[in-house]
Amino acid sequence: MAIITIARQVAALGDEIATSAAKKLGYKFVGRKEIEQRIIDLGFPESKLTKYDEKKPGFFASLAKDRDEYMDYLQTAVLEAAHEGNAVLIGRGSYIILSELPNLVSFRLVAKDNVRIERLKKEFTWNDKQAKQRIEESDANRLGFHKSFFNHENEEPTDYHMVINTGVLDVDAASNIMVETVKNIITPEKEKAGEEKIKNLLIAQNLVNTLVFKYKLNINFLHAVVIENRIVLQGVADSSAIVEKAIVLAQKELPDFKIESTVSIVQDFKAYP
Repeated sequence: MAIITIARQVAALGDEIATSAAKKLGYKFVGRKEIEQRIIDLGFPESKLTKYDEKKPGFFASLAKDRDEYMDYLQTAVLEAAHEGNAVLIGRGSYIILSELPNLVSFRLVAKDNVRIERLKKEFTWNDKQAKQRIEESDANRLGFHKSFFNHENEEPTDYHMVINTGVLDVDAASNIMVETVKNIITPEKEKAGEEKIKNLLIAQNLVNTLVFKYKLNINFLHAVVIENRIVLQGVADSSAIVEKAIVLAQKELPDFKIESTVSIVQDFKAYP
């Protein structure tokens, strides 16, 4: 199995090319609606989704606990989709969430502003000003989203296997390039290693969700890493007692792993108002 992630600018034909590539490969296309619905199904309120979904949170939203909950659910939704295998995922920082997978192939779709403006004008019957405003707003939101949630610059070309200019390539040509790239990069060895890696990533994320949502442990920025037969908990807590409780509960949930902690203890740490 291989996993393809696609990051894109607005009006760079992202959904069209992703759908085409998925069809040619016989893969499942996982788009915005599917990821959003899974986040809601996992427990995140639909009414709050617009504050965080592929945009930079406002000042108060960035401080709220909802922010970390959204991130946990987003990572879960992306990891679950990848775990099913043979998938094409678009947006939502999926190329960062899945960056450790040996069987990942990541693309970024771009086009010059004048090309994107003409596409938006045609699609929505907008004038130049409206189209340009939409591009500026979308580019700023996506940059802010990646910086806020991943501390990452989404426009850095070296983070992708390939950047494709859809201003000079149509949907069919661009998706053909993706298909051939996947065939040339992915080997049976990478597929096997990728399956094991995504399994461990999902185990770690589900453990985080259990500790945070089921047991209500107040460990901020909680993260778990699987290293062979060990799971290492990371994050920030305001007491050693909370960390000790987390270790006991994690060991109960996953008795086949040895649970360790590198959680930092910061007295009177307050992440939220």
